[in-house]
Amino acid sequence: MIPVKGYAAQNPKAPLAPHKFERRELGPHDVLIDIKYCGVCHSDIHMARDEWGGSMYPLVPGHEIVGTVNKVGTAVKKFKAGDLAGVGVIVDSCRTCTSCKQGLEQYCEVHWVPTYSGYEMDMKTITYGGYSNQIVTDENFVLRISDKLKLDGVAPLLCAGITTYSPLRHWNVTKGSKVAVAGLGGLGHMAVKFAAAFGAEVTMLSTSNSKQADAKRLGAAHFVNMRDDASMTKNKNQFDVIINTISAQHNINDYVSLLKLDGTMVMVGIPPEDPSLHVSGIISKRKSIAGSMIGGVKETQEMLDFCAEKNIVSDVEVIAIKDINTAYERMIKGDVRYRFVIDMATL
Repeated sequence: MIPVKGYAAQNPKAPLAPHKFERRELGPHDVLIDIKYCGVCHSDIHMARDEWGGSMYPLVPGHEIVGTVNKVGTAVKKFKAGDLAGVGVIVDSCRTCTSCKQGLEQYCEVHWVPTYSGYEMDMKTITYGGYSNQIVTDENFVLRISDKLKLDGVAPLLCAGITTYSPLRHWNVTKGSKVAVAGLGGLGHMAVKFAAAFGAEVTMLSTSNSKQADAKRLGAAHFVNMRDDASMTKNKNQFDVIINTISAQHNINDYVSLLKLDGTMVMVGIPPEDPSLHVSGIISKRKSIAGSMIGGVKETQEMLDFCAEKNIVSDVEVIAIKDINTAYERMIKGDVRYRFVIDMATL
């Protein structure tokens, strides 16, 4: 076994603290990565505090991982020592079901393995995430990272990036599409960047005018204050696609009203309570409400390559790992622009 160090929550009420544990020895197809940076996702908080249920302790969070390959297994062909590499939300899946064969491992019909607080395919071994100095992952779930991009800004692409890239691609957002993004946070700021890079006409939907300047800087051409009746009336039935990144409770019917005929609102944020939907609001113009969850390995690599081509990274605030508990509290208050990233050299 490989001894590693990291930060873990020992129970739902415990702060994250230093924790030593072990990774498996390299199998033939495994890659050992020295972690340089790990992004801090809001789901890390939910999991560490067992707010969704099912968390397993000790829990080492982190699924936005970038670093350098230290060593590879004897049968590895895709990576070599010294390569930049990344690991996202998934580290394995059944690989044989219909979804996996289509490159949609995130929708595996048998069992997909989360990077942390889940079971490996043996249904016995618990996974531990990227708030640590090293990780061992099967090469088929390791991503190539370009040296053209600032590495700390790449880390959140492995979750926040692909979570917004995937639905924009699936719903065929392209030049001329009218896209709105609801919520300007870790997910929302990436949705704006990607939609603008695809050539869409992008509008930011927010309840705070203080977000307007930043939305424009990120690529939004327009801004709608959801509390401004005149602005809401002006923008009814306007958008082909709305990417809804809001994780707080909100009235989704207000957002549905902004969709045009055959428009779709894609939910990627998860509010604490299921929203109440006025069905008449979607029937009237054949509107749709859909959901989307990250992307498969192939699509995630496509996104990373696109980012290298277009020079797209996340806006980040780099922190020392000793400050992770403070960062959690700041995230809950929305006090980050737009993603915390841990510098693992501080571990």
